[in-house]
Formats: sequence, C-alpha cells, structure tokens
Amino acid sequence: MNQATSPSDSGRPLNILSIQSWVAYGHVGNASAVFPLQRLGAEVWAVNTVQFSNHTGYGAWRGSVFGAELIQELVEGIAERGALPRCDAVLSGYMGAAGIGEAILDATARVKAANPDAMYCCDPVIGDVGRGIFVRPGIPEFMRDRAIPAADIITPNQFELEWMAGTSVTTLGQAKAAVAALQARGPRCVLVTSLRVDDTPADAMDLLAADGGQFWRVRTPLLPVNVNGAGDAIAALFLFHRLRWGQASVALSAAASSIYGLLRRTAEAGSREILTVAAQEEFVTPSRVFRAEAC
Repeated sequence: MNQATSPSDSGRPLNILSIQSWVAYGHVGNASAVFPLQRLGAEVWAVNTVQFSNHTGYGAWRGSVFGAELIQELVEGIAERGALPRCDAVLSGYMGAAGIGEAILDATARVKAANPDAMYCCDPVIGDVGRGIFVRPGIPEFMRDRAIPAADIITPNQFELEWMAGTSVTTLGQAKAAVAALQARGPRCVLVTSLRVDDTPADAMDLLAADGGQFWRVRTPLLPVNVNGAGDAIAALFLFHRLRWGQASVALSAAASSIYGLLRRTAEAGSREILTVAAQEEFVTPSRVFRAEAC
C-alpha cells in the first residue's frame, strides 16, 4: 500500500516539528530524519539543537551547540505564523545540553495547547551497548525524569531501555516488563530498537513495539554495518506511520522494513554513512517487508 496516503484521506500532509541535531556532512539527527519524512510526504519544521560538521562518532568535529533561547525563539516564530494548531507531532532526539530539553518540553506544551491531538515522540538519546553513556552530564536524568513522562511515544535502544527502567534485559519477558515500567510513567507507545535477548539468533536483530497493552516483535537479519543515524531515521519513520495508520504494529513493520533496506544498501556499498538519499525508495516501497508478530 502507499504509505504516504492516509486511510482517512485527510487532504493534507502531516506536519511534524522536529527538534534535533544537524550535521553538514553525513546523516544523523535532523539530517537523518527530515528527508525520509519529506520523501513520505510530510511537512517537517526542522529546528536544530546543534550545528556540527559531522557526527561525533568520528571522534573529531567542529561546530556549536545551540542554547535553549534560540530553540524557544524559533518556535515562537513558527507560532507567530499561526502554524501550531496544524502541528501533528513534535519529534526530539539528540539534545546537546540538558537545558535544551526544557525548551523542547515548552515547545511540546505549546503545540498540545494549540492542538490537543498532537503527539510528542521522544527518541531518548543517551548511549548504546558497548559505548555506554555518550551524552553530556544531566541529559540521561532529564530524559528519564522529565522527557519520558511528557512523551506519547518513545524509541529507546536496548541500552537506553535498561538505563531508564533501572533493570537488565536478557529475555523477551524482561524487555516487556521494562517497557511496561516506562509506559507506567507516561508514554503509551514504545519502540525498542537494536534488541538482543536470549532467543535472538546470532545473525539477527529484534525490534519490539508496545501499545495499548499489546506487544509486537519484528526480527530482521543482522547486517555488517557500523553507522550512525539509523536510530534517528527509524524514530522518524515509526512516528510517521503511527500517526498515519494509528497502529503500532503497522508502524513497526513499515519502519523496520525501511530501515533494513536502508542498512542493506549501506552495507553493500561499504559506506561509513547511511545512504539516506541513494536508498530513498526504501522509505516509500521497502524492497523486503518484515511483518510484526504479536508476542
């Protein structure tokens, strides 16, 4: 089916306020999330929390972290255009500094006041398995204590799930219990990316979604890639499809299929950066579809 067409035929594209990092070279943060959303037909109002030459995974970069005041000023300018009632969702990712988080929550509150049906999707960027915490002090606590309770949708990886829930996850049951613990704090919908539990084959990777007391899992082949930005892209894709179709299972299948296709193309090319532009058809018509299964 055409993923860019709403089943309700609303007659207008989705409008998403995306507050994330930006890099001039490569694809992470808004540089990873905006184009896939646009390719699917969404209007994206991008507000950048940092402007870096490249992502920090290279070990060296140039640029600046923006202050909360700039984020607030840009959102105020959007509000002055009378646009906030048409905003369907706020998407946030890498923050750069804990103070930016308050500006994001303020923006979310303004959007929801103007449109009570709008959603807040928080990608709680904290760290990763093997790397540990890689963000600045204060950000992990802000994510856990302030952002998660305010969010409707969250998209942690396994490390972030364990850190915020305060428990280790080695089985599917433990993963579901950790997700339920986070849901009890506020977000009704959770997507866990890069999940490896005891029944995950060595040559595979799992994604787990939860919504309305139900759980679904997608299992994809493990690809030989080590790139940044895939988590930013899947958070954006999951939000888009969850908004369009209203079902976490459909959103999980669509997002997982697109990301697998993107990463497969990237692995085949041996690229250090994800091929966001070259593999753009994967966002609209994934070359391989993975169905979500109830678990």
